[in-house]
Amino acid sequence: MIIAITCVVAIAVIAFILGVRPKDIPEPEPVSPFQHLDERKAAIYENLRDLQFEYRLGKLSDDDYQSTKKDLQKELARVLAEVDKLKNAAGAPPATPPAPAKVVIPPTGFVCPACGAKFPTALKFCGECGKPMRLAQ
Repeated sequence: MIIAITCVVAIAVIAFILGVRPKDIPEPEPVSPFQHLDERKAAIYENLRDLQFEYRLGKLSDDDYQSTKKDLQKELARVLAEVDKLKNAAGAPPATPPAPAKVVIPPTGFVCPACGAKFPTALKFCGECGKPMRLAQ
């Protein structure tokens, strides 16, 4: 009896395996070339935080702290350079610093469009006639 049940289960498993078509299996998600580099970068940052914490607790000497920190920073620089190289190979524009902000010269005064009264500060309504204000041109 046990042998018969085992045979039926084995036949069902084989039929299921043979019945699954490759097109029924979902496509795997595309692997990002940056994923392993991002994970490595996060691990290095975490190691730097842990290193600083242990140094502040007095578990590391100053020489050990400085040498380990320098090694981690060199490794981080290599990872960041690899990320930049992959971005440039993928056609992404290189990272450029933002343009400096434009200097805005404040207006010299405000004038009432109804009565022509001038005020040095911005007001919503004219102090003379009570009508809405606008910026002097």
